[in-house]
Amino acid sequence: MTCQNCHTPREAGGVPMFDKQLAGGLTFDQPPFKVTVSNITPERDTGIGAWSDDDIKKPMRTGIRPDGVAVAAAMPTGFYEILTPSDLDAIVAYLRSVKPVSNKVADPVYKIALPRQVFPGGEKPMAQNELGDKIKRGFYLATIGHCLECHTPFAADGPVDIKNARGKRERKFPGPWGESVSKNITAHKEKGIGAWSDAEVKRAITDGLSKDGQKLKPPTGYGFYAKMTSDDLDAVIAYLRTLPPNE
Repeated sequence: MTCQNCHTPREAGGVPMFDKQLAGGLTFDQPPFKVTVSNITPERDTGIGAWSDDDIKKPMRTGIRPDGVAVAAAMPTGFYEILTPSDLDAIVAYLRSVKPVSNKVADPVYKIALPRQVFPGGEKPMAQNELGDKIKRGFYLATIGHCLECHTPFAADGPVDIKNARGKRERKFPGPWGESVSKNITAHKEKGIGAWSDAEVKRAITDGLSKDGQKLKPPTGYGFYAKMTSDDLDAVIAYLRTLPPNE
């Protein structure tokens, strides 16, 4: 799920500080909002230790915190409605297991209300029996990993342009690592990954190496994908192969 990609603080250069994992991380200062990612360790006062299981599930399912406040648009809750009940239970169990860290992050600043964008095809929990279909499983994994949140540019009116530019790239990500630009992951042979072998795509996902051997920069989450099973990687690649070529 790469929760730590945003919720874990980073040193200069973008290296995650895993001794403080999930204690509050990146600051997104992108008008119309400025928000520092929250502490989701089980610490009671500054984290989510006082939350019930349903309190934790609610923002992931709906984008609304237990106190009724909408989470920042930087949190890709619109990609999480597809989560199966058993996977959501597993995430809650994992969050309960991490070390509590006391860390109060700055309150968010919102200039305007932003609409919540739900990923097409992911509007409801996926049926367990559908996960046996390779492409559907790949769609599920790519959705909960919110791959297309970062690999799709914004539309002119603000939201990510999933309808017309799915996987097209051109999102810029400033951070402790400098500035990264997400890559085209459609099946386009020159601009995308259409000419990449399955092994080259897997290497990019798990080792952070491009087709030409160039090291990918954060916030690419390859360190969090390194232990994916071969079957899950094959499923993700099968789904990516279905993305229409987009120059």
